[in-house]
Amino acid sequence: MTSTQQRAELQRQIWAIANDVRGSVDGWDFKQYVLGTLFYRFISEHFVEYITGGDESVNYAAMKDDDELVEAARDDAIKTKGYFIYPSQLFSVISKCGHTNESLNTDLAAIFSAIEGSANGYPSEQDIKGLFADFDTTSNRLGNTVKAKNERLAAVLKGVAGLAFGGFEGSQIDLFGDAYEFLISNYAANAGKSGGEFFTPQHVSKLIAQLAMHGQTSVNKIYDPACGSGSLLLQAKKHFDNHIIEDGFWGQELNHTTYNLARMNMFLHNVNYNKFNIQLGDTLIEPHFGDDKPFDAIVSNPPYSVKWKGLDDPTLIHDDRYAPAGVLAPKSNFAFVLHALSYLSSKGRAAIVCFPDIFYRGGAEKKIRQYLVDNNYVETVISLAPNLFYGTTIAVNILVLSKSKADTHTQFIDASGEDFFKKVTNNNVMLDEHIQQVMEVFDRKADIDHVAKSISLEEVAKNDYNLSVSSYVEAKDTREVIDITQLNAEIKITVTKIDPLRTDIEAIVAEIECTGTGGGKA
Repeated sequence: MTSTQQRAELQRQIWAIANDVRGSVDGWDFKQYVLGTLFYRFISEHFVEYITGGDESVNYAAMKDDDELVEAARDDAIKTKGYFIYPSQLFSVISKCGHTNESLNTDLAAIFSAIEGSANGYPSEQDIKGLFADFDTTSNRLGNTVKAKNERLAAVLKGVAGLAFGGFEGSQIDLFGDAYEFLISNYAANAGKSGGEFFTPQHVSKLIAQLAMHGQTSVNKIYDPACGSGSLLLQAKKHFDNHIIEDGFWGQELNHTTYNLARMNMFLHNVNYNKFNIQLGDTLIEPHFGDDKPFDAIVSNPPYSVKWKGLDDPTLIHDDRYAPAGVLAPKSNFAFVLHALSYLSSKGRAAIVCFPDIFYRGGAEKKIRQYLVDNNYVETVISLAPNLFYGTTIAVNILVLSKSKADTHTQFIDASGEDFFKKVTNNNVMLDEHIQQVMEVFDRKADIDHVAKSISLEEVAKNDYNLSVSSYVEAKDTREVIDITQLNAEIKITVTKIDPLRTDIEAIVAEIECTGTGGGKA
């Protein structure tokens, strides 16, 4: 079975589990239990792999919790992996007797609390704390009785235990992580806007990550100021293994549930606790990492409708991130852009998803564009096809910022045409060849009819600092080309044929009229 077939089968099984066990529980809510159980199994088996060193003769699950060997390994394990799991707390042990355990829900709650608590006092404490917060085993969403809760929990455990995703040293590790993202993406699609705001489709994530990392042989760290479930950050890991990301993956997320998902996602992709730093909070108002900037690579798909104080709090104009532009953004999109710019290193690049209207509106947004253009920070603006994201059909743009441009030109790329996407069911998708096309155009910086144009700073300024792609890249005229000379010739031939016919018709009409008159006299 090929890797593609394995991935498809694994995704089919996971989706079947989700549909079988959720019952009347809303899928968008119940996903937490499926994802949490996947995570529980992953860290359990990964922990056993670490403890035994892959020696199959060592049966950690059969050991007693108070075994001297178990206790002896505890301190070093937490320092290395960030957490500790006793034999009795392992997923394999709990799932085996799930259907007969009358206290399953409370046992799971205690285990999750113990795993999180094992990191207390260690460097990994903040990275482990609250990971299972959304896996509420006592919630009425699981059922109105303890029995009902336990039955549903046992069904999830059984379903996840039945997944065959191989050993942790093989390619199946990535398959497991891909399945995790697959489940999120499907729930996001069904959840509509609320789902799309924290999950960036993998194909778009690939493009954004490649834009931010382009041409860099190494970066100090990669950062997402609105990281959602961490999908954008992890695309950098997937596609740039040859790059050296020295200090790992950094991000901030406002939503508590997706903040937990992002941290889980890091573990699921074998990013150790000391290689990521994900924080909870409002990036625009209470940013983290101010003392840790700058970052060599920044990726971001800011939320569509996040509330932003903007002009309601004029004191924000004194914030170091917003002050240089001399004006506060009326909406959050440009606020995220200015935040990212302030965190960007002198050699770095940022790739940010933006709504197209901020590139041509007047007022404060025009002043921000002027600040960005006059300081030569705008490397490229790319317009994408519509319907690429969950929850919106709008054709969004990607703004690429750089503080180390070689010239004072801004590149505009129209990647909205049929050559840059494929329609799949209700959505459009950018395949790898489409992404490669965009990257080739981005790298060359050459003018291409109906696709790309590089415009001087002076010309952009004369055009009222308009950064809309359509203002510079002429759309291809797809209307049928008509040869006027040929058309005139065809008309002439037609007229030539019509004239004799008209003469014949007139003669026939005259004859009929004469015949009709004569008949009347008779």
